[in-house]
Formats: sequence, structure tokens, C-alpha cells
Amino acid sequence: MVPKLPKAGSAHVVVLGNEKGGSGKTTTAMHIVVALLKSGFRVASIDTDSRQRSFTRYIENRARWSERKGLKLELPTHHVVPLGDGATISEIEEQQFASYVEVIDRVETMFDFVIVDTPGSNAHLMRVSHAMADTLVTPVNDSFLDLDVLGRIDPQTMSFIAPSHYTELVRAAMAERRLIDGQVPDWVVVRNRLPTLASRNLRNVLNALSSLSAGLGFRVAHGISERVIFRELFPFGLTAFDPLDRGILGVEPTMSHVAARREIRELIDCLRLPMPGSRAFRSVPTLPLVPAEATEPAIAAA
Repeated sequence: MVPKLPKAGSAHVVVLGNEKGGSGKTTTAMHIVVALLKSGFRVASIDTDSRQRSFTRYIENRARWSERKGLKLELPTHHVVPLGDGATISEIEEQQFASYVEVIDRVETMFDFVIVDTPGSNAHLMRVSHAMADTLVTPVNDSFLDLDVLGRIDPQTMSFIAPSHYTELVRAAMAERRLIDGQVPDWVVVRNRLPTLASRNLRNVLNALSSLSAGLGFRVAHGISERVIFRELFPFGLTAFDPLDRGILGVEPTMSHVAARREIRELIDCLRLPMPGSRAFRSVPTLPLVPAEATEPAIAAA
């Protein structure tokens, strides 16, 4: 069930979804939020993971660090859907759904974008969110274990065999959305924890992902490498788009910080988000970037 029919002038809804935890949903969501805010758009964020609330913690950390350091860090208008309370699962889901509808009513016409982070499980609000998505972003780690969330692959030919339970969920959500307003979300699978060295396993993973993309109809984007910086930024609520200097980080920025920013900029460009009104999406301010082919050797040398 989708909360309601979209209104004219409604915000573009970006949903981060994956039934497997540890794929980088929250980190990716936060970077999308900050990229849009830095480009001057009105952004609301919604955390539907009522129990874990990692997205909410990230934003709270950002607000606290901004106040402590006297920084002007951009913040979205954030909402978290509270846990439901009831004697049965249906009563709990009904309460959560009502809370979600209330939030959507508040934000759908007041903002350009709404970014929704979902739980890493087949929960009710996760399914609802997928049916609301205009852009669905599914981060996956570069491994066959994570690709299994999308579908089954023949181990010899790397060809697509059958969709996974999560893909069936996505297909059902898309079908429901099509019945409501004739729209189909743009589904983008984001490769996270990218390896820095080529290998036979990596080639096989890429072949399998290409086969899944053709069979399931999603686009593929490069996301976040396995960089320590992304784990370091969460306690401060920072992103690779924020000013990265000693005063903010407590350490001197490195080539890894520069490379991380380049990766995220390329991801945002690949999402091809629509530009509400007459405003154009501009690349967020960035440090001088090294050529892509020189990034890893430069980091190793540093």
C-alpha cells in the first residue's frame, strides 16, 4: 500500500533499499542528502528503520558537531517514523503506516527531494517505501554473497537464472506504483566496497552483475570503495562533500579523502536525479582531483 497518490509539484522521492545489512545504505543516503543541500535544493529525510535509526544518528551527529565547532553544516528537515505499539503485528504496522502518511503529508509539496532510508529486512514500511520511490537506490557490496540478494547466477556461465526474494519485492512495488500513477521507479544498483585491485573474482562479479542488470532492468553505478574515511566520518556527521581540514577532522586530509569525494561526486552524477523547477544541479565544491587512473597509485605513494 502506497501512502497516497503523488500531487502536482511533489518532491522527488529517493529510497535506499536492500534486505541485506552492511551494504552502505545509510552512508550513501547521507551523501545524497548533503550533495543536494549543497546544490541549494530543499531536502527532507525520513528514517523508516524505527528500531536501529542509523540515518537519524548520522544526522544528529552532524547537528551536534556543527554546534560544537561553530560550523555551518547543511542539515535536512529530518523525520523518523516511530515504532508502533499494539497487541498484534497488524496493529503495529497500522500505527507505523499512519505515522508515515503523516510525515509524507508534511513534506511532499514543501521540498524538492525526500530521501528515505529503509531497514535491512522485509518490513512493512520497507515495502511501502519501495512503492513510493521515484528513484530506488540499492547498494550492494562487490561480492557474490551480496549479488545473491538480487538474483541467482549460474556459477559457470555467470548468466542470470532467477530473481531473488528482494527483487520480487521490488517488482511487486513497481507494479503497484504503475497501477496508481503509471510511473515506474528508476532502479539503480550501487556497487560499494569496490576493490582496488583487479582479479579473476572481480571480473566474474562484474560479468554476473551485467547479466543481472540485463535480466532485471536496473542500472549500475559505482559507489564507495573500502576506505577508512567513510567509517571515520559517521561520529561527526560529516561527508566527503564537507570541508575536510584539520580543524574539522582533527587530522590532515589525505589523498584518500580526495578520492572519496571524487567517488561520491561520480555516484551522484550517475543517479541522474531530475532538477525541480528551473534550477540546475551543480557539482558540489571539491578539492583538486587527481585523474581516475592515477588515484590508487597516488594513495599508495602517500
